[in-house]
Amino acid sequence: MKDNPEEKSAPSGPARLFTGGERPFDPEDLVMASGHDVTPERVEAAKRLIEEKGAAAVERYLP
Repeated sequence: MKDNPEEKSAPSGPARLFTGGERPFDPEDLVMASGHDVTPERVEAAKRLIEEKGAAAVERYLP
């Protein structure tokens, strides 16, 4: 029996992608989204930014 080539080209990724602040995120997530290494100082700064801006804090880094 031959394999169907169309079946092999079907995407195997998630059925739904999430971006931005529509899902819960941690200060560590915000630091990583900004492209920096996670350090205690950056986590504290991210906590303050999340308190101040809410979901907009992560949306500036994620589409």
